Amino acid sequence: MSKKLLVVDDEQSISTLLQYNLQQAGFTVETAEDGEEGYNKALEGKPDLIVLDLMLPKMDGIEVCKKLRQQKVMTPILMLTAKDDEFDKVLGLELGADDYMTKPFSPREVVARVKAILRRTQIIAQENEQEEDGERIMIGDLKILPDHYEAYFNQEQLELTPKEFELLLYLAKYKGRVLTRDQLLSAVWNYDFAGDTRIVDVHISHLREKIEQNTRKPVYIKTIRGLGYKLEEPKVDE
Repeated sequence: MSKKLLVVDDEQSISTLLQYNLQQAGFTVETAEDGEEGYNKALEGKPDLIVLDLMLPKMDGIEVCKKLRQQKVMTPILMLTAKDDEFDKVLGLELGADDYMTKPFSPREVVARVKAILRRTQIIAQENEQEEDGERIMIGDLKILPDHYEAYFNQEQLELTPKEFELLLYLAKYKGRVLTRDQLLSAVWNYDFAGDTRIVDVHISHLREKIEQNTRKPVYIKTIRGLGYKLEEPKVDE
């Protein structure tokens, strides 16, 4: 069965172009022309991935993304923006988008990016299926269930985007090891971001907000200045 995508863009020419090229790539594609319609279709249609424009009538892409995550809809989101603006990109990622692209772009590039996101999600799912049933990773009060794609902190389930979960799982699998930002980009995002390590920093910040009592003095995810990050067992005196 082909993967189902939702394209939300108010520019008819772009929407039609994306729909055609994604369908040619083997995807089932539904479209929406404003934020409210896109939000409702995302809730009702349960797509496998959402291509979401930033500037939309009725409800902009940032608000759509924010409301979906508030409703615990963790569908991967590829955000499109016409502005080459770091604020827009970072804000979108902070609110739960998994990736972004800046207009103008080629349809082939969008198809490649969509495939990369879905491929990474599928690989993680396949790896989880192959793992022993009931496998868990315990680090302090953090519990990760790779085969269920779930994580808990202090016995409460964490609401994580797909990328946040993948990043947390990768850090946990290499507990105690310093991982560079470039390593994390390659392992979790699965393609070259041309040194845009701000993406890693944003997601690390997100994770800290969910598992650290004091984000300014983290005891789980430590910053190793000049190198990267590592996840470790919290010390008792911390």
